[in-house]
Amino acid sequence: MSDTPKSAFDPNPPRRNFYGRRHGKTLRQSQKGYLSEDLGNLRPRGITLQDNPDRKPVDPAGFFGDDRPIWLEIGFGGGEHMVHMAARYPQIGMIGCEPFMNGVASLLTSMAKAGVENIRIWPDDARVLLDALESASLSKIFLLHPDPWPKKRHHKRRFIQDETLDSFARLLRKGGELRIATDDADLANWMLSKTWRHPAFDFQAGCAADWRNRPDDWPETRYGQKQLAGRPVYFRFLRV
Repeated sequence: MSDTPKSAFDPNPPRRNFYGRRHGKTLRQSQKGYLSEDLGNLRPRGITLQDNPDRKPVDPAGFFGDDRPIWLEIGFGGGEHMVHMAARYPQIGMIGCEPFMNGVASLLTSMAKAGVENIRIWPDDARVLLDALESASLSKIFLLHPDPWPKKRHHKRRFIQDETLDSFARLLRKGGELRIATDDADLANWMLSKTWRHPAFDFQAGCAADWRNRPDDWPETRYGQKQLAGRPVYFRFLRV
């Protein structure tokens, strides 16, 4: 992989299928209110060709109006982890990607209750955002409990792929951190093997406890507490 920054927008982007859900059960009226009133102001600008026709790389710090460190979470579920991190580290900016609108509504509700303002929301395919952001513009990336897609014929749908790791490597600053969690043993082996052999990432574990025990500032999410498939593992990689 080259360290040379790439263009934000590929003039001939690959065709990508989207496999996740976008809508679930009917939202409460209060949740609909948050979506209609707040989401538009928290959505990053300059990502699509409609609002960035010149295809310029997008500096995510601009979403917050300063040069603060930017952290990205992909697939934030109900948003518990994002709200916790945003409240604990008010000096950083959190960007969350989640196309499932029920999860977005839950996040907006939690943000209002917690009073956090350092979160921006991309309610669409995360890969679109990854393509648009400026190189070396992120300090941390989180991918927590992604869909394991357990059937072998569906493994191509898993989020961690060589192409995705190349995008993470491009976007993370040197010394930046990639955090991954799952309770699915097969997915854990998949993600660890692919990330381990990528030249841009260094696995941060000296013993089994380093990946079996959740870091102190890493709150457990409702999904993580369910442990549907087994005991969760918590992988940390540094961008070298």
